[in-house]
Amino acid sequence: MAKQKLTIFYDGACPSCVNDRNWFERRLSQPEHVDWYDITGRDADLKAIGVDPELAIRELHVMNAEGEILKELDAYILLFNQVWYLRPLAMVVALPFVKRRLSGWYRRTVDRRLASQGRIESDK
Repeated sequence: MAKQKLTIFYDGACPSCVNDRNWFERRLSQPEHVDWYDITGRDADLKAIGVDPELAIRELHVMNAEGEILKELDAYILLFNQVWYLRPLAMVVALPFVKRRLSGWYRRTVDRRLASQGRIESDK
């Protein structure tokens, strides 16, 4: 299975996101097929490629080799496929009923993290 070159947009101002990046970097089957792009302070650059900067801190974004940008769980599926032993997880996450449930959990978790960091207003 040939790997595609991916650009993974991550929030370098988020300690959890940096830890996630480090975890994945150590486990990538072929790290040369992945570029990491810190979105911190890059609003204009993100807008230029069609990424909403506010959404970029709330959802993982990945650009594939064709320049298509996928976000949230679709982005994680691409990333999981870069680690050989996470490929079965990618297949499970891609199942529509699993994806719907995980999406809601993912959004709530991220919003809580951002609110606790004072980066967004809490709905409470």
